Amino acid sequence: MEKVIKINGNDLTIEDVVQVARFGAKVEIDEKQKEEILKSRAYVEDALASGQAIYGINTGFGKFSTVSISEEELDLLQKNLIYSDACGVGEPFDTEIVRAMMVLRANSICKGFSGVLMTTVECLINMLNEGVHPIVRSKGSVGSSGDLCPLAHMVLPMIGEGEAEYKGEVLSGAEAMKRAGLKPITLKAKEGLALINGTQAIMGNAVMATYDAEKLLKQADIVSALTVDALGGIIDAFDERINLIRPHQGQIDTAENMRRLLSESKNVTKQGEVRMQDSYSLRCIPQIHGASRIAFEYVKKAVEVEINSVTDNPLIFPGEDGACISGGNFHGQPIAIAMDTLGILVSEIANVSERRIEKMVNPALSHGLPAFLVKHGGINDGFMIPQYVAAALVSENKVLAHPASVDSIPTSANQEDHVSMGTIGARKARQIVDHAQHVISIELMCAAQAADFGEADKLGIGSKEAYKVLRENVTFMENDRIFYPDMDKSFEVIKSGELLDRVESVVGELK
Repeated sequence: MEKVIKINGNDLTIEDVVQVARFGAKVEIDEKQKEEILKSRAYVEDALASGQAIYGINTGFGKFSTVSISEEELDLLQKNLIYSDACGVGEPFDTEIVRAMMVLRANSICKGFSGVLMTTVECLINMLNEGVHPIVRSKGSVGSSGDLCPLAHMVLPMIGEGEAEYKGEVLSGAEAMKRAGLKPITLKAKEGLALINGTQAIMGNAVMATYDAEKLLKQADIVSALTVDALGGIIDAFDERINLIRPHQGQIDTAENMRRLLSESKNVTKQGEVRMQDSYSLRCIPQIHGASRIAFEYVKKAVEVEINSVTDNPLIFPGEDGACISGGNFHGQPIAIAMDTLGILVSEIANVSERRIEKMVNPALSHGLPAFLVKHGGINDGFMIPQYVAAALVSENKVLAHPASVDSIPTSANQEDHVSMGTIGARKARQIVDHAQHVISIELMCAAQAADFGEADKLGIGSKEAYKVLRENVTFMENDRIFYPDMDKSFEVIKSGELLDRVESVVGELK
């Protein structure tokens, strides 16, 4: 049965957005919210009939807010807004980001404070359901007054303009709509601004990055447990007593995960049995991974709140004492700071993973493993160069993790004198997550190879399952072979969540 996500502006989740964006779930408006949409539109119509000047309804935009627009020019005003703002540059966003933008924008409108026609929000949802995906250029938003530029590209096909992808082919917006059996709309007063003055480009990237990062944090514990197991690591560092007396919840949870993943291992050692201490990349996994987990909880909460927020301007409050109020909900700062935080916390997960890779491939650090994890070194390079790749990715992450939200360049003749740059931060965070997934997948390959030089049958419950998942996709490397196909397979095990699903099937849900 085809999955359907009902939207009402109040309870859409990260998982719901991912179902629509990545897995193609259909979208419907909750019937109970249709009345709210109609009420807000009725207020706009009444305001127009009264002749009062209201920003964004019958005035210009930004610095032009003092310019009154005549009744006969109202439709042209909305069309010109979309035309002028669709000036993005750079590679288009991935389809899943565009789909996330579309469902998030529709969800916000469904709350009933945006003043659009029912046919307008239905057009956006029908495009989603029929697979008409606007081509949205990825660069050009400063993250306040909303994501004007990318959202304008999203709207163009709705009015029969721009470009859209339909069934794998990039077409004109008009042709894509025609092939899907959809009719373009004419934007009426307030509607253009309602569609583009929001944080949905930030959020499309933020939701997908947050979803993947949450899985990555658990998978980092899984892969690091396999590394500890393969290296005969000292289990005492994960003792509950140590971690309870420094009671950061992320640290406590990571330590518990490590104990469960390494349960029944015959490879791990006690302090003093072989060596007294492990290096920090093993011993301090609860402290390092745990700190990222704590920061992630703040990020996830911010994203969850923003998903069901109204972020356009002005906002309509219908009713007996109705009002149209101009405020600043379009400002991306709450998510801008969260996305910079996400980039930093995920960068650290990749940083320490690369150090564990180095520990396994370096014969001076690997506790007796062959150099670069290969039997016949010299004629074979083994895992020498994958460590270079990991080093390159974590180094690039250090550049990308520089916060975007600390910058601001005024726009609109200084009317918009502080902007969030949150869209830049969200794009960077998503790239950092992708890099970290690659680094963790390289560590997974190294850890499985290291385990094969020991006694893989003596691995712990969770680490053994992780080893099995990798070995079902990538075989032991006896001699050098072309590496990237194996790396792609390991990456897919991480990216798809297969590793997490399989390991949790044997150890239970991880913290």
